Amino acid sequence: METFKKLKSFYWPYKRYFFTSMIFLLFVTGITVIYPMILQLTIDEVVLKGKYNWIPYLALGFVGIMLIKGITTYIHQYTGDLFGITSVYRLRNELYKKLQYLPFRYYDNAKTGDLMSRLTADVESFRFFLSFGFSELLRFFLLVSISFCVMFYYSPSLTFVTLSSLPFLAIAVYKFDKAVHPAFRGIRKSFGKLNTNVQENISGINTVKSLSRESFQINKFNHSNGDYKEKYLYTSSIWSKYFPLMELLGNVSVVALLAYGGYLVMNGSLRPGELVAFYSLVWYIIWPIMNLGFTINLFSQSKASGERLLEILEAEEDIQEIDHPVHVDRMKGDIEFKNVTLKYTVDDEAALENVSFTAHPGKVIGLIGATGSGKTSITQLITRFYEPGKGEILIDGRDVKEYSLKSLRKNIGFVLQESFLFSSTIQANISYGRPEATMDEIIDAAKRAQAHEFIMELPDGYDTRLGERGLGLSGGQKQRIAIARAICTDPSILILDDATSAVDMETEFRIQKAFKEVMSDRTTVIIAHRISSLKHADEILVLENGKIVERGVHDFLMHNNGPYQRIYDIQYKDQKKILQTQEG
Repeated sequence: METFKKLKSFYWPYKRYFFTSMIFLLFVTGITVIYPMILQLTIDEVVLKGKYNWIPYLALGFVGIMLIKGITTYIHQYTGDLFGITSVYRLRNELYKKLQYLPFRYYDNAKTGDLMSRLTADVESFRFFLSFGFSELLRFFLLVSISFCVMFYYSPSLTFVTLSSLPFLAIAVYKFDKAVHPAFRGIRKSFGKLNTNVQENISGINTVKSLSRESFQINKFNHSNGDYKEKYLYTSSIWSKYFPLMELLGNVSVVALLAYGGYLVMNGSLRPGELVAFYSLVWYIIWPIMNLGFTINLFSQSKASGERLLEILEAEEDIQEIDHPVHVDRMKGDIEFKNVTLKYTVDDEAALENVSFTAHPGKVIGLIGATGSGKTSITQLITRFYEPGKGEILIDGRDVKEYSLKSLRKNIGFVLQESFLFSSTIQANISYGRPEATMDEIIDAAKRAQAHEFIMELPDGYDTRLGERGLGLSGGQKQRIAIARAICTDPSILILDDATSAVDMETEFRIQKAFKEVMSDRTTVIIAHRISSLKHADEILVLENGKIVERGVHDFLMHNNGPYQRIYDIQYKDQKKILQTQEG
């Protein structure tokens, strides 16, 4: 029950729906137990005594009871569903909100398909127990206790003889719960992996087809699907083993009832109608106990789902704001790194080590180096996607930790190498970071990013709706829209993470030309693999293994005979050969 206690804040505010449902369930259960009593009265007082004139009144009374039961059942079920669906509405919103604020470090290890499974199948499993499982448990206790009281009223001795197998049934139910809960948790985990497999395959379908790996993906899915099947079959084997045992113990009660009850009727200690009513009442106890396995099944599934939901809700948000953060509308953009060291995990080698540099407003800082040298890590520290282990990062002379996250990030325009576009219009994608932007501002941002011309060639121009992840546009077109999106926010700091890698040299030249005006009054950090993208920078930092090994302007570095010149020689060696051939 610990899981339900931790999630109590999501369903307890709606306890009025729960208690309303339970009150009407009490009426429904009470009316249900009246049926055998009416049957007993009909047999003993009407049929055996020949009072047939009572039959119309009993029939009308029975119809009235049925009508009342129908109304109370409706209210019970509706308020029960209202309790469940309203509770998980808040829970699902809170889970989604939590995912928005969890740090990059969490997503480094999380699987998209598994997270989707938690927000859909696990939430629904928890909802179903709130709507149905709680009431079934209460129905069980009410029906069993009321039926037991009526049976005890008819014959205490027959009651104890009939229910003598209940302790053994309780032991079987307990063992069933202990076995089935971990099995259902395994099912949930396997289902999450299955979802991840499907999600990754659909997202990477172009890669799959281009490399003719369809058969590999099919086999991989078959393996995940097979694991899910085996987990489910294992759970079914537990159910199949315990349910017949519980049914057997229930039928033992029926045999005891017929044997001893028949004896009591023959010696006059029990009336025939009471035996018939007793037979109906004992099933009101047997069936709930036999169905207790199903209810425990629901409970186990919801508990396993609740544990997986708590893993998200209790995940650590290691990027925290201070108690009274600084809120600013506009930063100057003066960046300073002071001996910054970063490790993504305790066991990892340092991604950055003792990095120090300054970037003043209106200046362009270029970052170049091999893959994994620490270029992107620098930009992710500026935006507080990660926290440094040592050192300080200052913006306008203030530690970035002192700013509110919203103030910090709205002043930074970020263009990633892999541009993500939403399934919406081009206009909505460009204005995503600044929804209040006018159409003129959106068009101006698109023109600066060299995107306006191809946008106007599309059937609906800026109202063209894109497919998932920008499907329908080339890589270069998506990248230019992403650049326009960053420009549209009018940031104080502009970060371009290999932002022109997917465009041709001519388009890159035009974008850089347009960027000169954009960069004039803001700090710009450019990550690039091509020297042509950053040779105009005011300072170029060359990184190797997380350290700055060389710094300076392009002309200085070209005469320094260091790593930068070696990169230049590698990139332009073909051009050098052509020039040497022409000169020779």
